[in-house]
Amino acid sequence: MPLSTQRKGMSSVPRVTSLGQARTAQQIWAAKGLRQRLALLRRARHRLAEVGVDLAQSVACEQPGALHRSVADTLVSEVLPLAEACRFLEREASWILAPQPISSHHRPFWLRRVTAETRRDPLGLVLIIAPANYPLFLPGVQVLQALAAGNAVLWKPAPGGMPPAEALRDVLVGSGLDPALLQILDDSPDAGLDAISSGVDKVFLTGSAATGTAVLYQLAPHLTPAVMELSGCDAVFVLPGADVQRTAAALAFGLRFNGSATCMAPRRVFLVGDHPAVMPALLGQIKSLPPVPLPVRTQVQLAELFEDAHRLGGWIEMNGSLQELRYALVTGTTAQMRIAQADVFAPVLSIFQVPDVDAAIAAHTPCPYALTAAIFGPERPAQALASRLPVGTVLVNDLIISTADPRVSFGGRRASGFGSTRGREGLLEMTTLKTIVTQRSRGLRAYRPTRSRHQPFFAAYLEAVHGGSWLARLNGLRRLLRAAARLD
Repeated sequence: MPLSTQRKGMSSVPRVTSLGQARTAQQIWAAKGLRQRLALLRRARHRLAEVGVDLAQSVACEQPGALHRSVADTLVSEVLPLAEACRFLEREASWILAPQPISSHHRPFWLRRVTAETRRDPLGLVLIIAPANYPLFLPGVQVLQALAAGNAVLWKPAPGGMPPAEALRDVLVGSGLDPALLQILDDSPDAGLDAISSGVDKVFLTGSAATGTAVLYQLAPHLTPAVMELSGCDAVFVLPGADVQRTAAALAFGLRFNGSATCMAPRRVFLVGDHPAVMPALLGQIKSLPPVPLPVRTQVQLAELFEDAHRLGGWIEMNGSLQELRYALVTGTTAQMRIAQADVFAPVLSIFQVPDVDAAIAAHTPCPYALTAAIFGPERPAQALASRLPVGTVLVNDLIISTADPRVSFGGRRASGFGSTRGREGLLEMTTLKTIVTQRSRGLRAYRPTRSRHQPFFAAYLEAVHGGSWLARLNGLRRLLRAAARLD
């Protein structure tokens, strides 16, 4: 049956119960075992296939960039990656979360009867604070990972993000999930703050750096850990030998898709060496972009950034107005310009002309954001540059699209946040580490107090095992044997 019908039929199920009920339900859920949890996710994935179009239509046109999305866009950018993430968990979660024995090789000799293993326990109750620009996929993957790991979830949507949150919850509850395990909070900022004050075990935030700062301030008194996926001002490096048409098409896609309201959309382009064909090809690609209505605060931000760039010698080519902008290209950009260090949701590119890779890295470094970078060019030099870039994710000859791969973990550095979402590392973020160490020796020697006669023995052992040369280790071994003979 269509999703809308299902949701009407579930109107009696409250989207918020209580934290106490959530914690009780979480204990039962964790005790079910991973196989049962993944079976529920499999049923939910099959349900996603049935109601995918309805789910895509639940993303409101008021969301940033949604006016520039078709239902097909939302299907491919939010619903389909969500289903793939679910299948990834079904296939991979068992080995990712399996207990891992610690190898007994090279353990200290006095611990020869000790075994150890690490386990991944559920966190308990996690709070997911969702973004406005991708209100289904980004928090949805975190919800699936949290549930797979055995947690209960509080989902705080961004303003306007309630419909897709409730729609996905309906799918999961309809697949057998206890409603207390996934509770949808109000979309106001106070809802998230109230949840933090009430006590959650970890917070997952996708949003701006300013929002991340405010949330961390609230978390500090409670010592609550967090994963923060924050702002970007992402760079594209165009190397000698790059495919010009592919580069131009990718940049145009980054400006167009979702109204350029994407954290890893291109904002800075570093043309390394001589690239006379790139700008004409780019202009040919972007001349037909639809205008993007910009909120007032973005208009004010851009006006200030353009004024600063112009004052420092930059040239702004703008198609449209600050109210409805098709694109803006800033040429003659330098690293000192504020626009080269700003996070802004608008179709804007700052173009750097640099002579070589070293100059490109030097111009890239002052930007505080380090979410992703893209490199276009031959694979060998592109891989070499990728190893030097201090960012969370590097895409070679691609932009944005391949990060939807469910195997790929995602996260930023510096002002772009910390921790990982999605992929193996994202699933592990939904757990807490427990190490179990088992002593199988029945001896009591380790519990006895040390005496002065033990000092030569320990000193000799240290030299015998850790000496810097074979001669030093041999000397330590001789001393060790003599010292051992004197011990009772």
